[in-house]
Amino acid sequence: MLFGLYAPVPHVTVGSPEIAASVAGAGLQLPQGAIDPAFEHARSILLEAENVGFDIILFAERHLGADMEAWVLASAISSLTTRIRSMVAVHPGLWHPTLIAKMASTLDRLCRGRMAINLVTGWNVEEHEMFGGDTMLGDDGRYVRAEEFVQVLHGMWTQEKFSFDGRFFQVSNAQLLLKPATSRPPEIFTASRSPRGLDMVATVGDWWFLDYDKSAETTEQVMESLAKSIEDMRVRMGTRGRHVRFAFNPFICLGPSRETAMERAVRLVTPDGSDSDVRKLVERIAPATRAGCVGTPEQVLRQIDRFREIGVELLLFKFPPVVDDVRAVGEHIIAPLRRAFAPAGAALA
Repeated sequence: MLFGLYAPVPHVTVGSPEIAASVAGAGLQLPQGAIDPAFEHARSILLEAENVGFDIILFAERHLGADMEAWVLASAISSLTTRIRSMVAVHPGLWHPTLIAKMASTLDRLCRGRMAINLVTGWNVEEHEMFGGDTMLGDDGRYVRAEEFVQVLHGMWTQEKFSFDGRFFQVSNAQLLLKPATSRPPEIFTASRSPRGLDMVATVGDWWFLDYDKSAETTEQVMESLAKSIEDMRVRMGTRGRHVRFAFNPFICLGPSRETAMERAVRLVTPDGSDSDVRKLVERIAPATRAGCVGTPEQVLRQIDRFREIGVELLLFKFPPVVDDVRAVGEHIIAPLRRAFAPAGAALA
């Protein structure tokens, strides 16, 4: 089993005073010679995550907000790491794939072959329009565009000269003179839940962040929903002769009992104030607390074994970015599992 976490940025983080302070100061100039405190916070969290055994960081992308730009932040952090992988989000509706091919090759070489891409079809119409793109919400063409996006990436990474004539992207004799660090190109992680979106995952994805029934009220119902999702994806990828690996995003919170851990989880994700964006984020996180990873370390370890049994290979944990919590997950969850499965190794390969 592999383990990841989100880079601490505003639109995926709740319960963090440091993030709240960075948002409050995002429109202000920094004192002369100062580094942005949001970067300093991310650096401390993510370097500790590498130190305690996490395998991958997801740098989520949001342009309309106080978040630091994902690719810039990932590059800065990756230059300081030696083992953990950097997965950077990208919206096909905002970027051209030839440019992302070059950016990804650059980052892959800077971090010694440890980068991956999180392909996001996008939902924020206002953001896309403001930054020159289009979400194509309600149009299955957005998934065709995403498939073409990945085709162009692979073509640019693997061919000396590459041409492509698609519905959304046209490339003529393009050259990428800076190739990725290794012969195996960066992996594509993605998430989707619509039937056409699931076909996209099966067609071009290397990893799928599992969809499940967000109305599930118990861990058993979550597990049943996950198992159905996995079976459906196995059928889809089987018809295409492909293999897609499974990842999941549970909320984790440890405590001396399940009740105290849940009480702490509620406190952590309950916002102070009524900001609508924060309320929406809490609503998105809440279902993940039902995934069985809120409790004692022993209870969480048993639940992780259940995930492994149904085919999940990566858990990208959601939790407020606090160094002590990063260390607790490393000590009580990652280390015991690595000792138990040491002969199998632990690499995203």
